Amino acid sequence: MIKSMTGYGKAEVNTANSHFNIAIKSLNSKNSDISIKMSSVYKDKEISLRKRIIERLKRGKIELSIWREKTNLSANYIINKDVIREYYNQLQEIKHELGYKDISQNTERNIDEFMMQNIVHMPGVFEKGEEKADENEWEEILKGIDIAISNISQFRLDEGRKLEEDITFRINRLGTLLKEIGPFAKERINKIKKSLSEKIMDLDNKNIDQNRFEEEVIYYLEKQDITEEQVRLRAHLSYFSETMKTDVPNGKKLIFIGQEIGREINTIGSKSSDAKMQRIVVEMKDELEKIKEQLFNIL
Repeated sequence: MIKSMTGYGKAEVNTANSHFNIAIKSLNSKNSDISIKMSSVYKDKEISLRKRIIERLKRGKIELSIWREKTNLSANYIINKDVIREYYNQLQEIKHELGYKDISQNTERNIDEFMMQNIVHMPGVFEKGEEKADENEWEEILKGIDIAISNISQFRLDEGRKLEEDITFRINRLGTLLKEIGPFAKERINKIKKSLSEKIMDLDNKNIDQNRFEEEVIYYLEKQDITEEQVRLRAHLSYFSETMKTDVPNGKKLIFIGQEIGREINTIGSKSSDAKMQRIVVEMKDELEKIKEQLFNIL
């Protein structure tokens, strides 16, 4: 069973005071590369959270984001009374310096009200109190994270099915091309034998050691034979198909098998002196390159 490393999952969590939007996405990567963006209040949870993600998602460039929206308007803000007093005293001094000493009580009261209305908008009047982690809230966040991870796992599985369908088609295509090479390979060996026989007829046989000559011809024909490569390539294709069906993450293993498939195809190509065989080898290489592109995205 193939799983893609690419995926996306999300979840929403509502608590007594907040609303959380949780999103997790992943891209292909050789190893696990995890990035977590969340409130600093829960930074001490990051190590255990990374472990949780690795256990479920295994590998990939993974980014988890947790956005918080306060729903309780009575946020943890404190009025700094000392700052308000300082602002008020300084404004009173300025008021007297500007000649507001002999004014009616109503006018003075209006001025004081105006000053207080503006003082509350001055810097430092409101201070945000220290926010503390809420374990009950964190448990709810964890439930949301697990939902998002489940969603991205399903996404990966769905994408994996598409990858498996495409790769299976191309592996079967390689098997078909391998069968097509068979008749040309036999015909090619016969042509080589005929060519060697004709050249022997043109030589002066009196000065040739027949036994040694026959050994050299057999050795040459064996070097040109691709039977072993065909057998190994067929075995690699079968092993590749079997590995795709395993339940454990198999992306790296499939890459290694793909490399072995490539070696056998290259060897067949290097031994191919027949134009028709070479065209088939080119097709095989093209199919294998398309498979390799897909393999880098498999978990």
